[in-house]
Amino acid sequence: MPEPATLVEKILARAAGRARVRPGELITVKVDLAYAHDSSGPRRWRPMLEALGTGLWDPEKVVLVSDHYVPAVDAESAEILKGVRAFVRDYGVGRFFDMEGIGHLVLPDHGLIQPGMVIAGGDSHTPMAGAFGTYAAGYGATDMAAIAATGETWLAAPRTLRVELEGELQPGVAAKDVMLSLCKRLGLDNAFAAVEYAGSVVARMSMPERMVLCNMAAELGAESGVVAPDAVTFAYLAERGRPVADEAAALALASDPGAEFAAVHRIDVSRLAPQIAAPHAPSNTDDVSAFEGVVIDQAYIGACVGAKIEDLRMAAEVLRGRRVAPGVRLLVAPASTRTTELASREGVLTTLLAAGAHLLPSGCGACAGYGAGVLAPGEVCISSTNRNFRGRMGAADAQVYLGSPYAVAAAAAAGRIVDPRAYLSAGRAAA
Repeated sequence: MPEPATLVEKILARAAGRARVRPGELITVKVDLAYAHDSSGPRRWRPMLEALGTGLWDPEKVVLVSDHYVPAVDAESAEILKGVRAFVRDYGVGRFFDMEGIGHLVLPDHGLIQPGMVIAGGDSHTPMAGAFGTYAAGYGATDMAAIAATGETWLAAPRTLRVELEGELQPGVAAKDVMLSLCKRLGLDNAFAAVEYAGSVVARMSMPERMVLCNMAAELGAESGVVAPDAVTFAYLAERGRPVADEAAALALASDPGAEFAAVHRIDVSRLAPQIAAPHAPSNTDDVSAFEGVVIDQAYIGACVGAKIEDLRMAAEVLRGRRVAPGVRLLVAPASTRTTELASREGVLTTLLAAGAHLLPSGCGACAGYGAGVLAPGEVCISSTNRNFRGRMGAADAQVYLGSPYAVAAAAAAGRIVDPRAYLSAGRAAA
């Protein structure tokens, strides 16, 4: 009988052509999908590929997305984007999504992520794809160029930390709150580990909320984050015209009973309050009550982790019938053009704009310190993004607090950090 294995060990064993892999072993794996964006991809890859005298190992398995420098705000940005488009043409890239949104969401929008894949991405938040039962990890430009050329990479098989979430999230509490609390609990230095999320709470979560868990495995310092595929996964992909070919095989990827984990954290989230991370680290987190009253200049709803359709719905639930406080800027940058279309169709955008929000183009934008929405010296912002490191969103002495879309929208309406649950209950009572 096969030795029990974790989800991550099963995926990597298949990719390595082995019956079994164990944490710490150095293995070479075949990559199923290589992804990069306009900042990390072609402008870094081309010189190395030219020096090697080679092309892409399989242009159909290479995905490029323009999301950092779009739309171009200066000549330098325009030149970078011109180079990306030329690379796509010259190297025959099979899938290029130009100005369609942030790559981490564009890929699932198009159903390109399938259970069991190994995905290599030129961005630290590549683990977001692990929500589909993949091993997805971020790599630097040199490693990504080698992967693009060969379709392979080596790695040390990571240990698996299992996080089991039980209970029931309160209204106004979301996956983002769970992750901020985990950043505080587990810290930001979980190198050579993958985080597997499980439990009844995860089983009930939508795919976008599972994506939040896996995305922010990067903030935990982990190599990847994973959720075992299930009926929720299959339904999401089927809706996008990419049904899972073998659901039984996908279900069999789940960690076996008796599989060995480096640690198991069992957490009851029933009493979890909305969480806020204070400057300048996601681990600098506490209940919202610890920060109530902090006056803000800007509220930002954006990024791969914080501007999906469900995130915009959360913000609209808070802001329906309300206005942004005087002197506060509420900026909304939907994570993809598909998100914008859905939000428009549902009336979510109408609600946000009626409240005084300013709509920005889809892209990484201010989350990564690009384009519109960066902060001036001394300004205070609450953001639905995943990081609040010093200087990331603008001036080095700007103050960035992190929260869920509920918390960001409530702060925008109040002009200061507040508990969003009061805004939800007040809205429901009025209705």
